[in-house]
Amino acid sequence: MSNRQPKVPFVNFSLQHQPIHSQIAEAMGKIIQEGDFILGQSLTEFETAFAAASGVKYGVGVACGTDAIALGLQASGINPGDEIIIPANTFIATAIAVLQAKAIPILVDCDPETALIDLTAAETAVTSKTKAIIPVHLYGQMVSPRQLLDFANRHDLIIFEDAAQAHLAEREGYRAGSIGKAAAFSFYPSKNLGSFGDGGMLITNDAELAEKMRTFRNYGAPSKYLHTEIGSNSRLDNLQAAVLNIKLPYLEKWNRDRTDAAQHYNTLLAPLKHKGIVPIANHSSSGHIYHLYVIKITEESSIDRNTLQEKLAQHGIQTGIHYPLPCHLQPAYQNLGNRGDFPHAETLCQQILSLPMYPGLSNTQIEQVVRAIVLSLNC
Repeated sequence: MSNRQPKVPFVNFSLQHQPIHSQIAEAMGKIIQEGDFILGQSLTEFETAFAAASGVKYGVGVACGTDAIALGLQASGINPGDEIIIPANTFIATAIAVLQAKAIPILVDCDPETALIDLTAAETAVTSKTKAIIPVHLYGQMVSPRQLLDFANRHDLIIFEDAAQAHLAEREGYRAGSIGKAAAFSFYPSKNLGSFGDGGMLITNDAELAEKMRTFRNYGAPSKYLHTEIGSNSRLDNLQAAVLNIKLPYLEKWNRDRTDAAQHYNTLLAPLKHKGIVPIANHSSSGHIYHLYVIKITEESSIDRNTLQEKLAQHGIQTGIHYPLPCHLQPAYQNLGNRGDFPHAETLCQQILSLPMYPGLSNTQIEQVVRAIVLSLNC
């Protein structure tokens, strides 16, 4: 099947881009005509619009989501040697960003039903050196804001949200990025709001933090050739900002399409629970924006995750694994923990499988995916 067009691709960007192709081309053409490529009007407009859509005052565009965390932590007052709690099953970029900020990532386990950080486990990880917690709103579902605020208040910690997968996600009256001191987003092409390359943003309600972030992203210079901080070159360019600005008004509709697709998956997969096919739990109702639709293949299944993935590929169904190894079992990061330290994260990494999910995914295609799962289990 590898040389054939899949019956159901994992993602399909064309369904989003074709209807707005002319708008994007016009916006990009204007920037090319004007030569306004770096730190220009399109970026300012998108920073303002995305921050407002997320329910905060300020946005600062940077080169990628990793930089949004790393530079954002520094702008938030994190110092070298400070400990920051993160979930063990996040994408490695979360840990990399903490290390780039010269802080120490402290891993904790996840909830086996939602795959989100386990705040009960996090209680035992707090020390006198702990300064912040980074809740990762994984797969498009937010960590409970109320529980998170209670936790941070008890321990006097900064909340710095990793919202790379949670554009306009909601829970308990909060939008992703509006809970804590600041939040980081990624605009990698496959995100719910994706650019045509890399891109990221920090958002915050703190004017001083936002201004410091603008300095850090631009060589540590608040004005040209005056360098008051040891900064970096990390700027969301105007072409990407223009693309994102065109796409932003469509984001809520695209998110609803994902939620509708997830509900259809849920209905069709419900009878397979006793056969070991269990969707990651949604505790956010319609606030979950399903960047990914993830199932667990548990010990009740007649086949393991890797075998199911292979069989689905034979049926023309593309899938993914997000993520196959927890941070502490990555070869370069084994100093973060030992095998067995985070059992839920380790088990999930062996069980999870991401099914096709994107705006425009049809009910017929979803039914094809589920039918292929049933055939794979029964063969």
